[in-house]
Amino acid sequence: MRDAQHQPVVRSLLENDLYKFTMWQSLLHSHPGAQAEYSFVCRNATAFPLAELKEEVEAELDHLCTLNFTQDELDYLSSLRFIKSDFVDFLTVFRFQRRFIQVSTHNGQLVIHATGPLVHVMGFEIFVLYIVNELYFRRLDQTSVMDVARQRLDTKVTQLCAAETELLDDGKFPFMLFDFGLRRRYSGAWQEEVVQRFAKAAPALFRGTSNVYLAKQYGLTPIGTMAHEYLQAYQSFGFRLRDFQKAALEGWVQEYRGDLGTALTDVVGMDAFLNDFDLYFAKLFDGLRHDSGDPTEWGEKAIAHYKKLRIDPCTKRLVFSDGLNVPRAIELYRHFRGRIQTSFGIGTDLTNDTPHKALNIVMKITACNGQPVAKLSDSPGKTLCDDETFLAYLRQVFHHPRVG
Repeated sequence: MRDAQHQPVVRSLLENDLYKFTMWQSLLHSHPGAQAEYSFVCRNATAFPLAELKEEVEAELDHLCTLNFTQDELDYLSSLRFIKSDFVDFLTVFRFQRRFIQVSTHNGQLVIHATGPLVHVMGFEIFVLYIVNELYFRRLDQTSVMDVARQRLDTKVTQLCAAETELLDDGKFPFMLFDFGLRRRYSGAWQEEVVQRFAKAAPALFRGTSNVYLAKQYGLTPIGTMAHEYLQAYQSFGFRLRDFQKAALEGWVQEYRGDLGTALTDVVGMDAFLNDFDLYFAKLFDGLRHDSGDPTEWGEKAIAHYKKLRIDPCTKRLVFSDGLNVPRAIELYRHFRGRIQTSFGIGTDLTNDTPHKALNIVMKITACNGQPVAKLSDSPGKTLCDDETFLAYLRQVFHHPRVG
């Protein structure tokens, strides 16, 4: 038997973010023949070259490609009202294909590319990220790491519980906290401990996790709708580029018919998104998710937009999910309380707050159907695209300033 240090990182195909399943289902139904490319990038300095992990990453991907969904896992997915029976049938026979993902090295960097049918390669992203994370942190000094991590976790729980009376005082505008920390977690065991701790200490405030495996294990609500890749893929689906956001939102509406009604706003910037988010979409979607740029400014723009459309903002929800911690979430809640509903997804600060610096790693879609796709972030450093010509064209079409 393997010891804990050498157990496979991936425990289950269900241990993925919910929005991977929801996007997967939608794209399987609407564009099953699309082809895509995904690339891994590390944005910060590391304690040792990630290239040293190549063989271990290869072994973990080999293991991933042996896994199937169990009947118990399929039954759980079937119990989610927005998951359709034909998608579960697809997952019954689905297995990741090793030929669609390649690992190499270049100048000390770890290079990972996934290329193939979109509905086969899109699922690799989250697994690759938490595989690299766990392998990386296993190699670093473990002395006192968990002691410090638990002390910091105690502080977070104390901060949340200290404000519980205030946060539960207004039934119309409840405080809701979610775990969004799967992709950048320190380890699977640590994320599980964090989720258990928050669920036990503050069940009225801690309302779920994006990790479907842990949601199933602990009877929590799985959280998630769409990510950037869903909207970016629509840049390649034959619509006029100016109309890709509207086409993507319409595709979502047709797939989910009122369920999962939180739209992501920053693929080409909040201003360009609001230009497309007209009365039709504003009525059909329950709210918006923030993932880049100043959150307060973003929220004020959203409220003003709803008012301009003569929609009561109090009937809508803003989900904040960019670089949050507990105090910042409480601060944002206080700022918007009484004017619009809010929820908060915290990732790295929940599941990777240790003495070791967290990795800033992503694995993003870079091309679809043979053409580049891109995100124009509202935050510096988050834009990811190798084709400067396409980026310049995208900026021109959406009047987007260069921010990174």
